[in-house]
Amino acid sequence: MARQTSRAKQPNRMRREETPLGFEPDPGADWRHFEELSLSPFLEAALEEFGAHGYHGGSVRAIANRVGVTLPTLYYHHGSKQDLLVTLLMGSMHDILVRCQHALDEAGERPEDQVANIVECFTLYMTHRRRLAFLDAEVRNLEPENRERYLSHRDELAVMLRRAALDGIEEGVFTTPYPVETVRAILSMCQAVAVWYRPEGPLSEAEVARRYIQIALDSMAFRRHGKKVTTP
Repeated sequence: MARQTSRAKQPNRMRREETPLGFEPDPGADWRHFEELSLSPFLEAALEEFGAHGYHGGSVRAIANRVGVTLPTLYYHHGSKQDLLVTLLMGSMHDILVRCQHALDEAGERPEDQVANIVECFTLYMTHRRRLAFLDAEVRNLEPENRERYLSHRDELAVMLRRAALDGIEEGVFTTPYPVETVRAILSMCQAVAVWYRPEGPLSEAEVARRYIQIALDSMAFRRHGKKVTTP
């Protein structure tokens, strides 16, 4: 029988009360506003390490060194490198979904407003929380159970947008013949913002979001009274 490693013996302590994770609390109706994020030292160090070297290239020892603690201290708060990745990804996904639900609630009953708010919310997150959003590329390194849990949450965002798209088609305001593929393309387009956006560039976060709303509505072939509608 193979001997257990010290890592395998570590319990899951991702949410110890004495170590706040540092994710932003529910913004409520102010979903467009982003406070400066202050992750716990462990999560901040893990985010820096994964950002610099990837999940496989990053090491738990290097993360501990960034914080200035011993390995046992790090393992006391986070049972493994996998726990650090899961905590970062799930915290980020929870933030996106909470914000998008507020955006959807604010939109009212019109499908075009729902699509606009969801796209705006998702795009704003990609710009304001670029480092966390970029970590989505590491989903492939999640263990099967963790990956399934994360992807099930990520699918909730697709469901929000798909439902609005199908409602719009039923009401005749969207005329794309490929709503499912269009939703997938819009989400991929928004997610890619985290790769290229830089705050020192020519566009503000809000300007990127406004442009992506227009692109999304154009992709849905948004029509009202037989005319193509553009956002201001």
